[in-house]
Amino acid sequence: MNKTSSLHIVRRYEPVGGMENYVWELTHALVRAGQHVFVLCEQCHSQTGPAIDVVELGKVPPMPRWLAQLMFSRKITQYTQSVRLDDTVIHSHERSAVHQVTTFHGPPFRNRKKKVLDFLSPRIHAWTYLEKREVCGGQVQAVLPNSSLTGAQLKHFYPAAADRIMEPAYPGVSPSFSAIKSQSDGKTIGFMGREWKRKGLNLAVAIVGRLRLQDPAIKLRVAGCDPAEIKHLFADWQGGYELSGWVEPEDFLAKIDLLIHPARAEPFGMVIAEANAAGIPVIVSDQCGIAPLITDRQGDVIPLENQDRWVTTCQKAMQDKRPVAPLSLSWDDLAEQHIELYRGILSY
Repeated sequence: MNKTSSLHIVRRYEPVGGMENYVWELTHALVRAGQHVFVLCEQCHSQTGPAIDVVELGKVPPMPRWLAQLMFSRKITQYTQSVRLDDTVIHSHERSAVHQVTTFHGPPFRNRKKKVLDFLSPRIHAWTYLEKREVCGGQVQAVLPNSSLTGAQLKHFYPAAADRIMEPAYPGVSPSFSAIKSQSDGKTIGFMGREWKRKGLNLAVAIVGRLRLQDPAIKLRVAGCDPAEIKHLFADWQGGYELSGWVEPEDFLAKIDLLIHPARAEPFGMVIAEANAAGIPVIVSDQCGIAPLITDRQGDVIPLENQDRWVTTCQKAMQDKRPVAPLSLSWDDLAEQHIELYRGILSY
């Protein structure tokens, strides 16, 4: 069996965001490898080419996200019951009831901090039910975490499903990042992330602030978040920082010399992989899903609470002129990992 057929479930099929871009790149890499790909979504606003069969189920009306997910799941079930999919692997990237394979693009919902009145919340009940069904459904044959961190969390919360939780399916990185030409001055540290509290911007500000006491030429460039939301973090700074707002990752990375990512919780850390591909050293927390891949050839992994070590490690990284070793994460390799999995399921 050389050619596989897979149907991918995603509400928004476009090269935007984290999970959506993952599905977009994976499905296109599968097609490049000669595989047959269907996509089941609400709507698709981007040109895919004739090799991918896209089925649009129609946009779910505005409502709470958990309720919209339930409605979308019902549409998926109705559609899959109306067509023949005998030789096709159903691969969910959302929360469905009909998939054989599912990819977890973030931490389990059960990883959240519990509150006293959770039992009164229909939202909590819905997400808990949807997640358990996604992992433990009787038809599920493989659960693909996007990192070993996410995989370990899933095994902790769903031990009965441990044998179906596979090795991580790490996202790839576009070849365009390896072609980035540096436009920086050797003194710029970068931080990028929309959810800046979870990703540790306040820690990054404190760390770089201490570095500037020793070398005032060091600067911090922050991108991906609204400058109005974060400017208070720099109230006592006298210059030495730039709040760029949203910029393309390629433009951001061209203007920094070191990426710092002291995240409190990060399922993977796409900007870390992109910085590595661009030849930029990365200093990240041990709470990042990508952390097990980072060695001293790419940068370093530091415990969150050890701020002194963050400062000294950043100092050394800024002075270290050795080339950064690429992780070589590619979408084509990810596609091959999926093809092998699909073949096993289809031949079962």
